[in-house]
Amino acid sequence: MTVILGALLTIAGVVYMAGATLRRGRLSDPAPTAPDRPAPNLATPGPTLEPRRRGLGFLGLSQNWPGLVMIGVGIILLLSIAVR
Repeated sequence: MTVILGALLTIAGVVYMAGATLRRGRLSDPAPTAPDRPAPNLATPGPTLEPRRRGLGFLGLSQNWPGLVMIGVGIILLLSIAVR
């Protein structure tokens, strides 16, 4: 039972983090800008798959902590069976 729960928590954490990233917007669009900020400097004009200023904000700890906690608890449960 512990193995199943650990595996489910680990998978749920990964799915949660992937879903949270996708809910933040399309990855191929440049980051939205406020009206008082200048437009981002893109590698090519128009929509592009390579915006220069997108950054890795979607990997931040503040947005992904629930998924990381689920993965951590799942790994601890899986390792607790292996240590016995």
